[in-house]
Amino acid sequence: MNILVVNAGSSSLKYQLIDTDTDTLYAKGICERIGGEGSLIEHKQIVKGLKVKKESPMKDHAEAMKLVVEHLTDPEVGCISSMDEIQAIGHRVVHGGTYFSKSILVTDEVIAKLEKCRDFAPLHTVAHLMGIKGCMETMPGKPQALVFDTAFHQTMEPEAYMYALPYEFYEKYGIRRYGMHGTSHRYVSAEMAKILGKPIEETKIVTCHIGNGSSISAVMGGKVMDTSMGFTPLAGVEMGTRCGDIDPAIVPFIMEKENLSTAEVNDLMNKKSGFLGISGFSSDSRDLEAAIADGPSNPKYERANLAVNILKHNIKKYIGAYTALMNGLDAVVFTAGIGENNPHLRELVCEDMEFFGIKFDKAANDAAPHVSENTKISASDSTVAVYVIPTNEELVIAKDTAAFVENM
Repeated sequence: MNILVVNAGSSSLKYQLIDTDTDTLYAKGICERIGGEGSLIEHKQIVKGLKVKKESPMKDHAEAMKLVVEHLTDPEVGCISSMDEIQAIGHRVVHGGTYFSKSILVTDEVIAKLEKCRDFAPLHTVAHLMGIKGCMETMPGKPQALVFDTAFHQTMEPEAYMYALPYEFYEKYGIRRYGMHGTSHRYVSAEMAKILGKPIEETKIVTCHIGNGSSISAVMGGKVMDTSMGFTPLAGVEMGTRCGDIDPAIVPFIMEKENLSTAEVNDLMNKKSGFLGISGFSSDSRDLEAAIADGPSNPKYERANLAVNILKHNIKKYIGAYTALMNGLDAVVFTAGIGENNPHLRELVCEDMEFFGIKFDKAANDAAPHVSENTKISASDSTVAVYVIPTNEELVIAKDTAAFVENM
């Protein structure tokens, strides 16, 4: 079944066309600068190995979707002859709020509820709605499914997701831990269970989704027991521009000392902290690693090294805490942009972890700087398996969407 997977941003729209019967990726691409000057599409036909990148006016997401369909059905760079070959559309949605605990088919009622999720992720939710409505306008009548990043984390017990604030704030505003990157954690934990060769119900896995945004999850028996991100994606470990967990009293302290508004301090924590805030020059892990590789002679070395070591320290703490929570550990998984492509960070995290049963294979790790397949980086006598598993959130979205269509 051919499923078009859509991930809409405020001015962008990523897409993939996947055959869920064979797990074949036929095409992928992105529309950028939607609604602005210099809008363009970058399209890749995977089977033929063809690429095209060109500027094209797109005033909104509906026009972007029309352009996507044009490229998918183009005689030269396309992979299907008409829209009839697309059976359904699956959308990645960041936050389901208190309304959605699992994937769901789009209806007018579902869209109305999604509108109410704006408070939980305002920028993301507005973009998702534009993408959904753009698909409805371009491909009317096609089934559409929403797959939520927060859904996989809905198995947490109240003691894991509740904050020790007055209970009325949970009742009135839905303030609780939701977690993010659930589709990624779901995919890599299932892949790890297959590698372990035992029923997923018997597994204890820590999944580390480390990218510009990062989150760690304790997945026991295929269900999330706890996760590092919270009410929003700001919580947890240090990230590209996000601070992660801090003493909440720091917020009013900085606001008073720096005379900042609520919006300004929110911007500070989300866009000016993390790698960028600590290093003082970049939010990109690759830039930090380049400075570290130069050594102390590079004036950026010390703070770049500090930024990376803070993240290492954070991840180690979560692995230890989650091992205690699950009363054991079978495997640790690294995934996402940094997790898959930064052997230095993986080594920093896994060294000196023998107490937890982790014996690291430095040679295997060094030989896998850019991982394209499931790769073991733990030693043969390690009692805990450590793997790098490339995430595939789009495939999960496509599979969920196909399941809905098959049962219609």
